[in-house]
Amino acid sequence: MSVSLRGGVSLYGAISPSKNLITYMKSQRLVFKNHGKPADVLHLEAFEIQPLKDGECLLAVHAAPINPADLNFIEGTYGIKPALPAQAGMECVATVLESRSPRFFPGDEVIPIARIGAWASHIVTPGENLIRIPSGIDPLQAAMLKVNPATAWLLLHHFETLHEGDWVALNASNSGVGQCVIQLAAAMGVRTLCFLRNAGLATELVSLGADAVFFDSPEGYGQARATLGDEKAKLAFNAVGGDSALRLMKLLGNGGTHITYGAMARKPLTIPNGPLIFADIRFRGLWVSGWMEESPREEVDMIYAELAARLLAGSLKQTVDCVFPLGSYLEALARLDTVDRHGKILFSQQP
Repeated sequence: MSVSLRGGVSLYGAISPSKNLITYMKSQRLVFKNHGKPADVLHLEAFEIQPLKDGECLLAVHAAPINPADLNFIEGTYGIKPALPAQAGMECVATVLESRSPRFFPGDEVIPIARIGAWASHIVTPGENLIRIPSGIDPLQAAMLKVNPATAWLLLHHFETLHEGDWVALNASNSGVGQCVIQLAAAMGVRTLCFLRNAGLATELVSLGADAVFFDSPEGYGQARATLGDEKAKLAFNAVGGDSALRLMKLLGNGGTHITYGAMARKPLTIPNGPLIFADIRFRGLWVSGWMEESPREEVDMIYAELAARLLAGSLKQTVDCVFPLGSYLEALARLDTVDRHGKILFSQQP
């Protein structure tokens, strides 16, 4: 699918490479003073960049996606709440314009590992909050590296040891995480049972490497059971909740692990007694931000280096629908709810 940029011009100013100094700049960011519906509480503000402190870097943001977690963060329903007013946007890809960190230099391509208010033209952040990535990666794909690919990697590696031929089951298979799980699992030789609400996307998921795709319904569950035959899934990845999550649970074998990393349906997961008692099903949760905070930096760097290499090689990708400049944020938010949307919505100031 082609990607369109909906209006806007670049906000980036001229840079003097010899001095690593910005000679002209106009900076903007999306902020909110109260929690609520994003279209109601977000507003675009101009701001001045202050001189850098020791260890800080000034970044020019190339692209930043709109994720469900971003919307929850603005609404006040996310796992953490910011001090208000706050900047919006949890992930992006950017270029270092100026650095007072010994680890980074002007021209480095980077992604943040902590939330930094990515819906902006420029950001100042400590160098310790950045990971350098290879140049040459599609900036739209690089902008989506932090959350979805890492979540998919952890789902496949963090909870159980999977072997070639094992089955994993997942709902919301056409989501960014779902697409990444399918591609990473295929590279491992792990088979995927994929459930989705839009049956028209089945062919696309198969092209990414999905082994079997079903409508997320009781009928689709029955078809998945027939596909498994005497086999069982080893892992189940739930991003929906409610009945969809329970159907995944029923596909697991004894000792299988059911992992919830999202709740798109906003319905609780009610666990029956039987699977706990008689099948020893384990229920876990995954929050990639929590993993980043708790894990050694060496592990975080290693995983992102692996994922970035796959992006550069073109073996890992997510579908993009449209790209908007920051000033068109109301149009971008409205696009999220359109029936024909297919893929991520991103902000970008670059034509």
